[in-house]
Amino acid sequence: METSDVVPMFPSLVWKVQIEASLRDALAQSILAALADMRRGLPPLEAGRGWQSGQALHEREDFRDLVSCVHRAVAGILRFLRIGDAAFEITACWATVLAKGAAHKLHSHPNNFLSGVYYVRTPPGADTINFHDPRRQTAVIRPPVMELTADNTDQVVVKVRNGALLVFPSFLEHSVDANLSEEERISVSFNVMFSSFTQQLSKPLW
Repeated sequence: METSDVVPMFPSLVWKVQIEASLRDALAQSILAALADMRRGLPPLEAGRGWQSGQALHEREDFRDLVSCVHRAVAGILRFLRIGDAAFEITACWATVLAKGAAHKLHSHPNNFLSGVYYVRTPPGADTINFHDPRRQTAVIRPPVMELTADNTDQVVVKVRNGALLVFPSFLEHSVDANLSEEERISVSFNVMFSSFTQQLSKPLW
């Protein structure tokens, strides 16, 4: 043959931002205080159980700095994607606390363009998230492989730490393995949609 090439196409992208230490610590202080207030009077989480807040945290004053981080990250992503100056808004924002043994099953976030998660507390054994191949038809044939690579796997495990902000397409299915730590895993998730779409189409489903 005269020449050979591999043409990559239709990528599924995940953007990972690490918040600087001073802002990370300030965000943790504010978020943890807010969550402690929300959970006041509730019994401690039992092993294998989780807790989620309401989905309007982005409207609270004590989440203002995190919302600013999300807006800056999303604006940069839209520029990267060459989408331009389309107005966007956070359609939902909620906290998740997972006790030892608690997991989060496979899911996506319908009727949104981007979704993301900010990691407040990620103890060892509770510091990963799994992203799954959105091309379901690839599972029809599962040949053995000599080595797992980004080109032949159907799942990518992303390791995170306190202060990590991930943003990804809302269609991209993801899951969280069981918390292997004795400590709680605390994160704040969010969805983003174009403002004109939320006015003209059905509201986000999550």
